[in-house]
Amino acid sequence: MKVALLLALAVVTLAYAIGWLAYLLRGRRAGTKDAAGTTANFPIQLGVGFFANFMDTLGVGSFAITSSIYKLLNLIPDDLIPGTMNVGHAMPTITEAFFFIAAVAVEPATLISMIVAASLGAYFGAGIVSGWPKRKIQIGLGIALVAASLLMFSSIPTASHPKGLLPLGGLAMGLTGVKLWIAVVVNFFLGAIQQLGVGLYAPCMILIYLLGMNPIAAFPIMMGSCAFLMPVGGARFIKAHRYSPKAALGLTIGGIPGVVIAATIFLRLYKININYVKWIVVFVVLYTAVMLLRSAATESRTEAESKSLST
Repeated sequence: MKVALLLALAVVTLAYAIGWLAYLLRGRRAGTKDAAGTTANFPIQLGVGFFANFMDTLGVGSFAITSSIYKLLNLIPDDLIPGTMNVGHAMPTITEAFFFIAAVAVEPATLISMIVAASLGAYFGAGIVSGWPKRKIQIGLGIALVAASLLMFSSIPTASHPKGLLPLGGLAMGLTGVKLWIAVVVNFFLGAIQQLGVGLYAPCMILIYLLGMNPIAAFPIMMGSCAFLMPVGGARFIKAHRYSPKAALGLTIGGIPGVVIAATIFLRLYKININYVKWIVVFVVLYTAVMLLRSAATESRTEAESKSLST
């Protein structure tokens, strides 16, 4: 089953790469310039791609890092940032998925069912959640992630508490019965809300941990989910010309080496001590929670300013 999953991912990768290359060559023959207002300095894009995808491989997430750098340096117009990130980070994310699906022995039934659930959530569930208030989702998920990260922190062993204050989590590499159904349903929801810009990585990590699985099992699941989702989203931005080709190409070329180096380091750390993984997850989840709550606060201020200007 894992071989079939990797073959399916290879087909998606090939189709995406060929399709994007065809669009790039067509644009070059037509003499199409990069998007107006873009100052996509290629060496900077390579650096952004490397750093963002290095951190993404550790579970931090590339989108928050990339968008923050873009806004700080004013490299990409705001309306092109989503498309550029979806297109440029797709291939590095696929590389992550190949690494972790092949290297981490998650039970195939759990791995495939959760990836399929997230993909279906993104495809069918996006229409369901599109009408939901994004700000409330951000606040609710942000608070939940803070609480969950504290629970996970309390389970990390110390000298005085060898099993942690609260011995949660586990070492299982698969789920069955009710737990598997819970994982599938929740991952469907996570795939859906990702289309609203709410990341899948951190909540998937916590889901895996609270269901009694080894934290390392979250990596092939969450990266595999995004590896199937992002090429579809990227293809839409490419066809609509709602991205910066130069910037996206820089993210891709710089990002793949970042993934390879980080994946090698991460897997070595995992073999040394699983508690390294727990510390990474706690950091990632807290970071994501802060970003979600910050985004919610920013959107609230923007709405208030808009209302005051209109009155």
